[in-house]
Amino acid sequence: MRLSAMGDVAMTVPVLHAFVKQYPMVKLTVISRPFFKPFFDGIPNLDFFAFDEKERHKGFFGLVRLYNDVKKLKIDAFADLHNVLRSKVVSLLFALSGKKRATVDKGREGKKELTRAENKIFKQLPTMFQRHAKVFEELGFPLDLSNPTFPAKTNLSSEILEIIGYHSQKLIGIAPFAQYDSKVYPLDLMKEVISKLAENSANKILLFGGGKKEIEILDSISQPYENVINTAGKIKFQQELQLISNLDVMLSMDSGNAHIAAMLGVKVVTLWGATHPYAGFLPFNQSLENALTSDRNQYPKLPTSVYGNKIVEGYEDAMRSISPDEVVKKIQGLV
Repeated sequence: MRLSAMGDVAMTVPVLHAFVKQYPMVKLTVISRPFFKPFFDGIPNLDFFAFDEKERHKGFFGLVRLYNDVKKLKIDAFADLHNVLRSKVVSLLFALSGKKRATVDKGREGKKELTRAENKIFKQLPTMFQRHAKVFEELGFPLDLSNPTFPAKTNLSSEILEIIGYHSQKLIGIAPFAQYDSKVYPLDLMKEVISKLAENSANKILLFGGGKKEIEILDSISQPYENVINTAGKIKFQQELQLISNLDVMLSMDSGNAHIAAMLGVKVVTLWGATHPYAGFLPFNQSLENALTSDRNQYPKLPTSVYGNKIVEGYEDAMRSISPDEVVKKIQGLV
């Protein structure tokens, strides 16, 4: 069970791929929001159970109904990959019925030590993928994540090709937004990155985002260039996944798009502001060298937050310490 958020749900996918490969006789059922179902399409021996937050599974009694609904599937063990009140209730109900259960340890104490201003302990914490694998190990299914497999690139539909054009160029995805401003690369610097990448006609830059404001910003960025295309608002979510699977590289903030690209086996360059990959959210199977972090010599309190939701005075411009030339050089080295 993992209900949200997008990036966190995406981070379960590589672990489940490893599980079904190593335990092909075991059947998995993923409980999550209906929107995330396309993440799990094509994984063998895996069924998807849609969590109905607004009606059937709303509130405490809704969670009891959820338990009863899932129990009909003859579940033998319950893996709580969320560790929030909702999942704890369902997990407890399974435990009371005599079923095995295990809950992910989010490592909150270690994350506090990493992000506190004083007496900071700056060290790499276990990744969320390792933490998820630990849950399955506790249920009797140890996992090896060292030799991952990824889905094949999807053949792009005529509808997608109509938007991005037929091409022989390198496809560079850019997702310049995140939930919190402290994780967003300054727009003027991002425009500089895009401009430099667009100078090379062998590159085609595809912009990703969502929501009216983001679409308007991406439209204005793409307008001057023939080889920069805003995909936001033009394709459905499943089509977006198909398109991302065809990228040569994705440039993303510490956000969901980074994890979506990584779960599809795409190379990812990430930019980090208030947060840091040491908290355990480096995208799956990606090199730490491709995670460009803000300058800790200039901003010694970094990281100041696990999720980017804490504002620290004087650190608003931390991401300006990552130069556009550094970003462009990293992307060009990967394509």
